Amino acid sequence: MSENDIEKLKAAIIERLRTVIDPETRADVVRMRLVENLEVGEGGRVSYTFRPSSPVCPLAVMLVQQIKLAVAEVSGVESQEITVDGYVGAEELTALINEE
Repeated sequence: MSENDIEKLKAAIIERLRTVIDPETRADVVRMRLVENLEVGEGGRVSYTFRPSSPVCPLAVMLVQQIKLAVAEVSGVESQEITVDGYVGAEELTALINEE
């Protein structure tokens, strides 16, 4: 994968994430900065951090599932590694979302 291909894939992922809306705020997850550290590697390996808007966000599980599905739908994405940060159940949710 060339650097140009990686940048195009990263841009496509960000555009797709703009369609994931937080139902409480009605803002997309990109605008809310809920997805950080987006990296695209060789072979379509994608990694990023999901940081809910609060440590006890009642929608965190639903949002990270929607984010994962949205990223998976982008052509060229082969795998995802997601880290959940800033959430009371971060370790458990990180393990759960990465095993699905």
